[in-house]
Amino acid sequence: METARAEAARRGLGNLDVRRGSAETLPCPDAAFDLVVTRHSAHHWHDVATGLREARRVLKPGGLAVIMDVVTPGSALLDTWLQSLELLRDPSHVRNYSVEEWRKMLAVAGFGPVTTSRFRLRLEFSSWIRRMNTPEVHVQAIRSLQGRAGAEIVRHFEMEADGSFTLDTMLMAAEG
Repeated sequence: METARAEAARRGLGNLDVRRGSAETLPCPDAAFDLVVTRHSAHHWHDVATGLREARRVLKPGGLAVIMDVVTPGSALLDTWLQSLELLRDPSHVRNYSVEEWRKMLAVAGFGPVTTSRFRLRLEFSSWIRRMNTPEVHVQAIRSLQGRAGAEIVRHFEMEADGSFTLDTMLMAAEG
């Protein structure tokens, strides 16, 4: 929280209120915000459906929700491989969802029209591991999975010799 406050002060943002809470129980009043944003956090939420309902609750009518996150590539093989890597790296990982799953969850939570942009994000292996202080035994497990990956996995994730790879990500904007 202090990092967010310091960055807001550095940028001269005086209207920023920083609070700690779970996505499933936001410590904010109804219809309090014009904009709700989550960036690469939703795949750690224990209950995404509840988190999205909370986002809708705190969003003013006509407000905008922006979601950026890793998405599953779609096929069961690629999805299983991605979820395995994520969990080995970070035990707080819950699940990456598909774009279609996101659209459905947003609709059920009461959001209006959704626009989607898709991106590919290259992750440099050593910094990706270091950010989470991943235990060496898990690093070796990830490298083992990479070394045994089939051609379809190697091609899709653009795996490199040093372990670096590329993920599918999305940016969605939904009306409240």
